[in-house]
Amino acid sequence: MGQKIKIAGWISVGVVAGALTTVSLQTLARGGVTPLPLEEIQQLSAVFGLIKTDYVEQVSDKKLITDAISGMVSSLDPHSQYFDKKSYKEFREGTSGKFVGVGIEITMEDGLIKIVSPIEGSPAFRAGLKTGDLITKIDETAVKGLSLNDAVKRMRGEPNTKVRLNILRKDESRSFPVTITREEIKTQSVKGKLVEPGYGWIRLSQFQERTVDDFVRKVEEIYKQDPNIKGLVLDLRNDPGGLLDAAIAISAAFLPQDAKVVSTNGQLEESKATYTASPEFYAQRGLGDPLQRLPAALKKLPMVVLVNEGSASASEIVAGALQDHKRATIMGSQTFGKGSVQTVRPLGPETALKLTTARYYTPSGKSIQAKGIVPDVMVDETAEGDIFAALSMREADLEKHLSSGQGTEEVKNEALEKSREEARKRLEEESKKPLSERRLPEFGSDKDFQLQQALNKLKGLPVKVSKTLTERPPEPKAGDSTDKKETDKKSSDKKATDKPSDQKPSPEKKGH
Repeated sequence: MGQKIKIAGWISVGVVAGALTTVSLQTLARGGVTPLPLEEIQQLSAVFGLIKTDYVEQVSDKKLITDAISGMVSSLDPHSQYFDKKSYKEFREGTSGKFVGVGIEITMEDGLIKIVSPIEGSPAFRAGLKTGDLITKIDETAVKGLSLNDAVKRMRGEPNTKVRLNILRKDESRSFPVTITREEIKTQSVKGKLVEPGYGWIRLSQFQERTVDDFVRKVEEIYKQDPNIKGLVLDLRNDPGGLLDAAIAISAAFLPQDAKVVSTNGQLEESKATYTASPEFYAQRGLGDPLQRLPAALKKLPMVVLVNEGSASASEIVAGALQDHKRATIMGSQTFGKGSVQTVRPLGPETALKLTTARYYTPSGKSIQAKGIVPDVMVDETAEGDIFAALSMREADLEKHLSSGQGTEEVKNEALEKSREEARKRLEEESKKPLSERRLPEFGSDKDFQLQQALNKLKGLPVKVSKTLTERPPEPKAGDSTDKKETDKKSSDKKATDKPSDQKPSPEKKGH
């Protein structure tokens, strides 16, 4: 038996060391990093061999090596990730704004899946599904007990395949099945309208490949309805980010040519870069500059940008650029603070590595990381105040988050955790009320308190500034307290579509 372990150990040394030697040589070629130490390689190989021989059941080499890579990457920070075949496909679908599914936006309610809205023109829309419908079963699987992500995965699939949903429609007191054929869905990351004569509202829910074109079309629609626009509200609330080039383009729509938008800094020379409001940083090759279609008046149009704790990454780049150039008034609450760059490096045709390679800095040189953008005017979510503000999680709350690189970072706050628990109880009570009686109305509606304050700002009317919201201060350095908060990024109001719903806020630089 001992001889068997010894042989298996040496075999595993060859398997793992061979793979790591390749990685080490590649690392040397890219950045001149010292090769991996032999002692650590031998230890890893020994563990590999012991698992192969001693574990209660057989484990494949592929699983062990894949999990080792995944664990190594995930231990770095919350946004670095190893993509296997399935997750890489989902990631690419998420950033493209296209996916295969039934076409509904969903959330959880009492352990069931609730339809927030069907996507217009989608199979679900054509099948007659409505806002408020509850999904109780997906094919033969009961929804009760499934996570939101599990439900999403079950509703997604290959084009032209069918999925059977059991629907509970409370207002009609009936339950019925519906069979839907999956197809490619194109999501809309841009909404907008003329909220009243002279004032427009444009909301970006994510920065995707199609976002810039959709944004230009929406601006054109609004100007067609009213050529004499007096002011615009750019709504970035709960926008988790997306593609860097899209963020640069949206900033460029409002800034002078070649104005500095964002800079990055990291180990690699290519990570030390400055991006400006120039087509070379956002125009897709061969497709020209879509911003050329925008009305010239947009460059000087008075504007307000709405942000909150859910505004992250690409949203923060846009808000920071417009704030530093004094192009817009930023209103709302302090943003998420996800100011790191993730570069996607393909490892093969079906796998890739998403690696944090740099930090973002606003035009004035301020780091966004674990800090975020502090609004010029703090405004509560409702007239009654920021009722659930304590539930808002930010980058600084994430385990292993990258520091700003510019001083102190936040550590666990016992008082904040206590207030969060109280807010969670209030949220549970709130969720039991009918939709019409809940405190937080739909963004863009006439009951949207923050939007109304933004319009007041544009009109020169009094704004109801928050009496409770303040900049969240950095606390003592991590060295003064080792008990960092371990928590999920979001704990309330979680939404998804039947596309990948578990992507963290992360503007991506396209890999090489």
